[in-house]
Amino acid sequence: MRPVWPQLERPGNAARVWKASRRRFVANVLGPHFEQVCREWALHHADPDLLGGLPAHVGHGVVNDPPTRTFHEVDVAVVGVADGTKPPLLAIGEAEWNDTTGIAHIDRLCHIRDVITRTARYDTSRTKLLCFSGTGFNDKTRQAADTSPDVQLVDLPELYGMPHP
Repeated sequence: MRPVWPQLERPGNAARVWKASRRRFVANVLGPHFEQVCREWALHHADPDLLGGLPAHVGHGVVNDPPTRTFHEVDVAVVGVADGTKPPLLAIGEAEWNDTTGIAHIDRLCHIRDVITRTARYDTSRTKLLCFSGTGFNDKTRQAADTSPDVQLVDLPELYGMPHP
């Protein structure tokens, strides 16, 4: 609120300030908080069968993609227990609080999984692609999840352990 503090000092300006600040609040507060909720769900609440194993560590990070000279942010990275070999990368995920998740999110995760596979640091042979959404999934995304065992969709009822209607 510091950038707009003088506006807040004037009585009656709260609605105007909120209208101007809402987008920044969603991006800088709600989005990161939702990502953390998704990581905690993957570590403590997700069924290990859904992930393909028991998580040893769940985090987030950036994947370097040298051929394209870009970096890719990963909101959720689930690493399993290594039994003397490379640790299994059980899942990578995208968390979208305020956007409907589309097929482009799945394509992006597939590309990131391919980049990670080339580094040979993790066993990615069974890596799941997790799409978390606070607002839902479009039809193409649902079809992709229905036809691919690699793709898992996680909505708010799933995250909070509520039955689907």
